[in-house]
Amino acid sequence: MSGEAAKSSLAAAIVERYAAANGTIATAESCTGGMVAAALTDIAGSSVVFDRGFVTYSNAAKMAMLGVGEATLATFGAVSEETAREMAEGARSRSGVDVAVSITGIAGPGGGSATKPVGLVHFACAGPAGTNHRKELFGDPGRAAIRLASTVVALEMLLEALPG
Repeated sequence: MSGEAAKSSLAAAIVERYAAANGTIATAESCTGGMVAAALTDIAGSSVVFDRGFVTYSNAAKMAMLGVGEATLATFGAVSEETAREMAEGARSRSGVDVAVSITGIAGPGGGSATKPVGLVHFACAGPAGTNHRKELFGDPGRAAIRLASTVVALEMLLEALPG
């Protein structure tokens, strides 16, 4: 299944299953720039489950909108497990939803380093059972491919975190 097909299929399953469970969702996105929110809102009926999306590209936005700690960003950087966790937890607490997913990574073509290469993406999903983290190294197949693959992973995490 292509990335686009997987994205659409996952988004439809999320809307259907969260609606059946009366679950609600928020997103906190950096490198995907709202692609997860767009995938969900492409599905008719998504307003029953999707509350809001935070696009927090800058560190200032991550701090102001999601409550990511300045010390977290200074110590670990924007692309880190710690920041992804604080983004998801902040989105969940500030929106009052059941589950929130976050994405922060390096989509390229520039911005990578030896320790944080292009294609490194951290995800977190905060829900009633706690916060799960996932790290992916997509390599450098290009900016669009990294962003699409990241969107698919975030949607998979939302589906896995379905309450109940």
